[in-house]
Amino acid sequence: MGTPARRPAILGRGSWPEASRIAEVLRAETVGGLLLVAAAAVALIWANSPWGEAYRALSALRVGPADLHLDLTLAQWAADGLLAIFFFVAGLELKREFVAGDLRDPRRAALPVAAAVGGMAVPALIYVAFTAGTGDGALAGWAIPTATDIAFALAVLAVISTHLPAALRTFLLTLAVVDDLLAITIIAIFYTDSLDVPALLLALLPLGLFALLVQRRVRSWWLLLPLAVLTWVLVHQSGVHATVAGVLLGFAVPVVRRVEGPGPGLAEHFEHRFRPISAGVAVPVFAFFAAGVSVAGAGGLGASLGDPVTLGVGVGLVAGKAVGVLGSTWLVQRFTRARLAEGLSWWDVLGLALLAGIGFTVSLLIGELAFGAGTERDDHVKIGILLGSLVSALLATVVLRIRNRHYRRICAEESVDADEDGVPDVYQRDDT
Repeated sequence: MGTPARRPAILGRGSWPEASRIAEVLRAETVGGLLLVAAAAVALIWANSPWGEAYRALSALRVGPADLHLDLTLAQWAADGLLAIFFFVAGLELKREFVAGDLRDPRRAALPVAAAVGGMAVPALIYVAFTAGTGDGALAGWAIPTATDIAFALAVLAVISTHLPAALRTFLLTLAVVDDLLAITIIAIFYTDSLDVPALLLALLPLGLFALLVQRRVRSWWLLLPLAVLTWVLVHQSGVHATVAGVLLGFAVPVVRRVEGPGPGLAEHFEHRFRPISAGVAVPVFAFFAAGVSVAGAGGLGASLGDPVTLGVGVGLVAGKAVGVLGSTWLVQRFTRARLAEGLSWWDVLGLALLAGIGFTVSLLIGELAFGAGTERDDHVKIGILLGSLVSALLATVVLRIRNRHYRRICAEESVDADEDGVPDVYQRDDT
């Protein structure tokens, strides 16, 4: 009789090039996450201080040419303009994952895709359950608790000094990448109130020229930047949220797999240039303008917690993300008859699922699109997001800290390079 076939493993550590690339990405996002948390904290303190009116006046200050319908408030510039940089980097990361990363392999992609879908569907259902009977437009915010903020999550990991193994880092980043793709799709389809078709069609011209130039490896900023800005302006005028332009521009950049040629490709070049701007400037500035909710202005904390929207957002983030990500992962394992990779347990998946409940940047953006920036309901949404993200972070901290000694042992094993060839030995074994 032959040897029984070995059950496939899920949450494996993958290849060394992919693991090292993801480690580099996460280091940059961790710094950005700490800046994001600091910016949000400053905004909250300022908005609830005796000088809160100055904060609100700064957010409402309008700048830009009115003739081009770009006389936007500083808060709108942060949401529509700076977040376009964030989504441009997200578009680069998405394309890289589909062309050269884990998502190009359907077997490896199945788990993070299923986890992302479950992690968006369950929070949305919980939100709908809380708000279905209100009848005052509350259902418009169904997508608010569906997003995961990878930068905020990594900031939490940095603060609690948790050493996630490579497999868990890869899963977390890939989950967040798929989450971003779904979030952008939701924004484009469900949060476009009016559509100016001619402006949208005109946007295809600079976008197409941008794509043609980058396909020919053109890197000249004085050629590419005007085309990118023109694409953003036309998408903004079309009624589609302007951040969608960032994703489309990111998708246009070619990705070179390592086996196809030496040196970094254009996508890596742009990612290296723009990720620090996205993580260090764009997202923290948006958080500064978006997170400054006045508790008194929202009717007080009691009134906010009495709003089904606040409860739907908070419970959706905490319970919905945990159940959705953990449940979807279990279903993939159950129906593929796979096993968790050696050294990992379901407690690790639960920790990541709770961490995914930190929904900040995109959740705040969707809240503004659903209810209008500065409205009382938008303030309630912000309180729900802040409380839900805080509770998720605390619960994830408890679970992951309990496992941190085990993570340290795995990370130590993953750093051993006995033959000194630059590749840790665990990535050269047949069983990885």
